[in-house]
Amino acid sequence: MPQDNPIATGSSEEFPGFPDVTAGLTAADTARIAESGNGLWAADGTVNADAVRLGQTLATALLGGGPAERAGAEPLLPAELAAHVEEVRGLAWPAYHRIEAADGVRLSAFSLRQLGPGPHPLVVVPAGWTPFGWPLFLWSYLTLARKGYHVLAYTPRGLGIPGLPSTSEGFVDVAGPHDWADGSAVIDFAVEHLAPSTIGFLGESYGSGISQLVAAHDDRVAAVVALSTWGNLATSLYDNKTRHLAAVKALIGLTGGPVEDKFDEGNQQILADFQADRNLDKVVTWGRLRSPESYLELTRENETPTFFSNTWHESLFAVNQVLTTFEALQVPKRLNLWIGDHAAPEGPGLIGTEPRKVNLPMAEAYAWLDHHLKGESNGVEDWEQVSNQVMFTYVTEPVTDPGTGEPTGENRIVEPAVRETRADWSEVTTGVEVFGLTGDGAGGADGLLVPRVGEGPTPPEETGWRRAFVAGVDTEATAMDMPLMKTGQAEWGGNPKIYDTRKIDRRHAVAWTTEPLRAPDGGQAGRRVRGIPRLRLTVRSTSTSAGLVAHLLDVAEDETARIITHEPLNVYGLTPEQDTTVTWRLQAAAYDIPAGHRLMLVVDSMDPLYGGASITWTQTAVGSPEDEPSFLELPLG
Repeated sequence: MPQDNPIATGSSEEFPGFPDVTAGLTAADTARIAESGNGLWAADGTVNADAVRLGQTLATALLGGGPAERAGAEPLLPAELAAHVEEVRGLAWPAYHRIEAADGVRLSAFSLRQLGPGPHPLVVVPAGWTPFGWPLFLWSYLTLARKGYHVLAYTPRGLGIPGLPSTSEGFVDVAGPHDWADGSAVIDFAVEHLAPSTIGFLGESYGSGISQLVAAHDDRVAAVVALSTWGNLATSLYDNKTRHLAAVKALIGLTGGPVEDKFDEGNQQILADFQADRNLDKVVTWGRLRSPESYLELTRENETPTFFSNTWHESLFAVNQVLTTFEALQVPKRLNLWIGDHAAPEGPGLIGTEPRKVNLPMAEAYAWLDHHLKGESNGVEDWEQVSNQVMFTYVTEPVTDPGTGEPTGENRIVEPAVRETRADWSEVTTGVEVFGLTGDGAGGADGLLVPRVGEGPTPPEETGWRRAFVAGVDTEATAMDMPLMKTGQAEWGGNPKIYDTRKIDRRHAVAWTTEPLRAPDGGQAGRRVRGIPRLRLTVRSTSTSAGLVAHLLDVAEDETARIITHEPLNVYGLTPEQDTTVTWRLQAAAYDIPAGHRLMLVVDSMDPLYGGASITWTQTAVGSPEDEPSFLELPLG
C-alpha cells in the first residue's frame, strides 16, 4: 500500500545520508550562483554542486524549515528565497513519501498538495538520470505550485546515492516496463491522495523518456512535456553502425553507485555487450523496447498532446532520432530546438540558478501544460508545430573582470538568437544545393566543394580522384570537447567552440571547402542551412573496416571555424583495396553561414564521442568514381 510520510524538519539528522545543509544559503551564495549562469552541469561533466545544494536546501526549507526554526539557528535561505518558499507553503502542503510499486519496490517521492478548494490539475515529474533524484528540480515544483498545480515528483527506481532519502529502491530499468508500471503506480497514488482534475507529466532527460512511455501505456495522462528527450533509444545509442560510447559511459557514472549494484543481471549484460561491441542486435532490440517511437499508435489512441524540447548539438540523444519520432506523432505536438547541448537551455529554469530571469524554454513548457491541463487560452492553440533557434545568431559582448576591468575571454549574450517557426518540420527545408567534391588542389591543398548547376553530366574534375589518409588517429576536427555537455553549455551562454582549421592534421583527415559564399538574396547570410545534410562518398581501406566522421564547419576569413553539424558512419565487411559507396545523413541544423565565409567538409576516422571501426595506422581512401560521384547535399531554407 502506498505510504504517506510527511517529514517535519528535513534536517540532516532526519534525512540520514543527506548532505548537511544546516549552514543554509546566504544572499552572497545565491548571488554567486545566479551570476555564474551555470545550469545542470559542472565543468567536469558531473552535476553542478550549486544546483544540488540549492535543490536540497529548498527541499529542507519546504519540509518544515529544518534547523532554521530552532532557536539561534542561521536561516536556511536568504530573505528573497525564503519569502518564495513561504508563499508556496501558504498555497500547498509539502510532504515526503515512499510510493510502493506493483513489485514492492518503494519509490522516493515528494508532493506539493494545493490547499485551496479543488479539484486541481496535477503535474507528475519523474526525476532525471542523476544520483540526487527529485530534489534537484525543486525550483520547478515551486513554480508549478504557484501556478495552481498539485506536484508529485519521484526518483525512478534504482537511481540515487545509498542513504539519501531521495534514492529509490530496486534496480535501474533504463525506462523499461518496470518504469512504465511505476509511473502508473505513482498515478494511482496521486488519484487516491490528491484527487487531481487532470494529470500531466513533465520530464527532463531520463524523466522525459519515462513520461512519454507512461503516457503511451496509461490513458490517464492528459499531456506530456519531454525536455532533452529521446524518441528512439536504440538509434540514440547505436546508429550508422556506430556506438555512442561517451554517452553511455557518462550515464553509467551518474546512477549513484557501481554497475553491479545499480542494474540487474540482464541490463548489466546489455551494457557489457554494448561496451564490448558484441551482440548489438540484442542491444537494438532492448533499446527499441524503451523507445516512445515504438508506441506511437498507443500515443495516438490516447490523443496525448506532446511537447518536445531539444538541442542541435545534443550529445546524448542526437536530434535526428527525435525528429523521426516527432514527424510520426499524430497528436497535438510542438518541437522546440535550441542552441547548445543536453539540458543547457532548460536547466537553469528547472533548478533555479537564475531565479530572476525568465527561462524561455521552461516558460513555453509551462504554457503547454496550462493550455492542455487547465484549458487556458494562452496562445498555445495558435503555435506552429516547430520552432528553431538559429545558430549562432545571438549578439554578444565581452565579459570583463569586475576587479581589473580586463576582458576574461568570455562573452555574454545581449540579444537572443533568432527563432523561426514553421507549421511542421517538412516546411523547414525549402530547397537543396548539391556540391560536388574535387580531388586535391595545387600542392596537395584541400579539395573544393563546387556547386552543381542544373542536371547535366558531372564535371570531370569532380570524378576520377582518390584521396587517402592514415586512419585510427584523432584530429582537431571533433564534434565537441570532453567531458560531455561542456561545449554545448558554452554555446548556450554565447561562447561556441572555435576551431583553427589549420591545425586539422591532413595526414589523418581530408577536407574540402567552397569559395567564399555570396548571399544569394543580397543579405548577410551566404547560405541558410535548414534541415538534414546528406553526404555520399566512395571508400576503401587497407583493412576490412573503416570509420568515417563527417564535420561541416563555417570557416571565417582568418581560417577559424565554428561547427554546424557532424555525424559518424562505421563501414564493415570491406574488401581491402576495393571500393564501397556509402551515403549517410548528418544531424539536422539551422545555421546561417555569413556572406564571405566558406563551408568546409572534414572527414576523419575518429571522435571521442564514438566507438570507431578504423584500425590505427591503416589507410583509408575516399574517392569519386564516374558512375557514383561523391556529393554533399546541403538543405536550405
